[in-house]
Amino acid sequence: MPESYYVYLLTNRSRTLYIGVTNCLVTRVEQHRQRQVAGFTRRYNVDQLVYYETYNEIHDAIAREKQLKGWTRKKKIALIESANPDWDDLGATTDIAGGFEA
Repeated sequence: MPESYYVYLLTNRSRTLYIGVTNCLVTRVEQHRQRQVAGFTRRYNVDQLVYYETYNEIHDAIAREKQLKGWTRKKKIALIESANPDWDDLGATTDIAGGFEA
């Protein structure tokens, strides 16, 4: 089975945004939730998955991550709301690779 790569956006109650890339979304979101990731996400308690995209190639995922990081906040919010208008925590409601429970 080919490996998948994910570009993801996390937020918190204040809607602070964080963009990352990983090859295991379930594990990475859990690391953010457990505050195991030092730096920005731990400092601002950014742990709610609100958007993600899946890629087959790591270089495509990294390119997309860089593209999104260059966008304005307004454009990032529009992207999130196009797929997740209520800003639901997808990590709590979506079965991503069989790892999150509904």
